[in-house]
Amino acid sequence: MATKSPAATQALEIIAQLFAIESEISGKTPSERLEARQRPSASILAELKAFLDATLEEISGKSDFAAAIRYATSRRTALTRYADDGRLEMSKNAAERAIRPLALGRTNYLFVDLDEGRRRAAIMYTTIETARLNDIDPEAWLADVIARIAD
Repeated sequence: MATKSPAATQALEIIAQLFAIESEISGKTPSERLEARQRPSASILAELKAFLDATLEEISGKSDFAAAIRYATSRRTALTRYADDGRLEMSKNAAERAIRPLALGRTNYLFVDLDEGRRRAAIMYTTIETARLNDIDPEAWLADVIARIAD
């Protein structure tokens, strides 16, 4: 964190408790995840809300930390929605990891000025990510497909 605020550290510790719950239920079915989240996550989220509300009253309203608290509290419904639905993830980290290759190659795509090139790139990315989602090594699968086509 950019500041050495004890309050910010305490907020992060409370949030870490939520991530600890998520790490325990990772890979479970949505109904199992919902059941595991119900009591502990709800009470921790209530604790976090109370802490943030109290902290906001004690710190300068112009500070970066106050802005972060206002941002979080104004989006409380969206930030806590995952606790009521076992299908939802607590964070968007998995989605961001999935699109990272696209973001890293973005400048290269500026030069794909033909519609056909864009279409082919979309097909390749879709094929590769679909293979990954199905626990298939995309490189091995693609090599196998190319070898079969060559025959």
